Amino acid sequence: MAIKDWVARHPRLTAWAALSVGMVAILIWSARNVGLEPLQWAALIVATILLAGLCVWIIGWDEQEEDVEENTRGEEEG
Repeated sequence: MAIKDWVARHPRLTAWAALSVGMVAILIWSARNVGLEPLQWAALIVATILLAGLCVWIIGWDEQEEDVEENTRGEEEG
């Protein structure tokens, strides 16, 4: 149950990890026959992981805006 609790407490980190794994898998599969050097692979994988984090962060903007709107409505009504 510890993993389930951690996932519930950190949904964005979980989404980042899941998206990163998927994106890196697609990267490796699609570029497997290109003949990249190990340092090039490392750079691409790091860039892909950072891109996945950026995607999760941008998607989170919508949630933050909704939270702000709900708080604003609550203050106006109260």
